[in-house]
Amino acid sequence: MYLAECRLAVYTAFFVVRVMAFQEEIDPLAPQREAALFYGLFLRGHSAETLRRDIDVPRKVLDKMMKRHRNEMQVREKFHRVYHFRKQVLAIFDELVDRERTGKRVQERVH
Repeated sequence: MYLAECRLAVYTAFFVVRVMAFQEEIDPLAPQREAALFYGLFLRGHSAETLRRDIDVPRKVLDKMMKRHRNEMQVREKFHRVYHFRKQVLAIFDELVDRERTGKRVQERVH
């Protein structure tokens, strides 16, 4: 009986770890969180253009990495995911910066 309980606990622990790792991988709020981090830097005075360059992954870089790992499909898939993730972060960051600038213009007109 002790062995059965032990196996169940080990199996459950393994299953929970695997599910948690999977959940972290597909966190739908991850792009928003990362964009918020960069937006915080923008609000502290960092240049929006510099931050955009830090966020963005140029297509040339992706193409170069894809060529280098042309026979490693899992690596190529990860590069694609990272590329699309960074583009999402960049789009969210741009929207936040645009809202900030638009809000300042509206406040200046009111005063």
